[in-house]
Amino acid sequence: MARSSSVLRSSSDRADASVRDRLIVGLDVDDVATADALVHRLGDAVRFYKIGKQLFVHAGPDVVRRVQASGAAVFLDLKFHDIPNTVAAAGVEAARLGVRIFNIHAAGGLTMMKRTVAEVDTVCRAERLRRPKIIAVTVLTSLADADLAQVGVERTAAAQVLRLARLAKRAGLDGVVASPREIGAIRRACGPDFLVVTPGVRPAGVDTNDQKRVLTPGAAVAAGADYLVMSRPVLAAPDPVAAANDIVTDMARGARTRRR
Repeated sequence: MARSSSVLRSSSDRADASVRDRLIVGLDVDDVATADALVHRLGDAVRFYKIGKQLFVHAGPDVVRRVQASGAAVFLDLKFHDIPNTVAAAGVEAARLGVRIFNIHAAGGLTMMKRTVAEVDTVCRAERLRRPKIIAVTVLTSLADADLAQVGVERTAAAQVLRLARLAKRAGLDGVVASPREIGAIRRACGPDFLVVTPGVRPAGVDTNDQKRVLTPGAAVAAGADYLVMSRPVLAAPDPVAAANDIVTDMARGARTRRR
């Protein structure tokens, strides 16, 4: 899967290169050919992709290798949630696959998270692998307080996110997935080095679809997000390269505000 040498617009050329590395585009498509075409078309405009359940179930680990062969990094978004041994074993295989980030559900508990960190660390040292960042899913961004109440969680979404983020840090994870609305509280509770990977981000004027707790890209970065995960705003745009460049430009504005 060769990457095209896309020419970035001048506004994006001026954006901090490290900001572009923090945009993760979700390859939420249903076949390898479509994924190949998107990665080729986006070229240097996107350097990091999320591969989730839909594409992974269709194509398996090979699609991860194909994206990595293009020079891009992969966030494996399979949200592992099972008994500790099973999740730890899955995490080891994700590390062997070479992904940059993978996630597990914090709701799986402290033992599950600690076991995964320990076994991934052991294998990466023994096999001299680059150790992936392991992050926890807190509360899905499609869920609001009323949705949590339906499944017996009496806390607000914000309170539940914070509780699970603290648990993930205690377990030794590198960070969490959380909506833009909870970034500040997580930063205060877990510190500046704890990663916050943020879906639920939409450029101004774009339909929020099934996301309920959203901010614009610039506002999310200004609030403290380390990585933004976006799919539809790029993939469904008439010009995906231009859409990615616009998002990076907005992220760069947010990063300048954050530094001040």
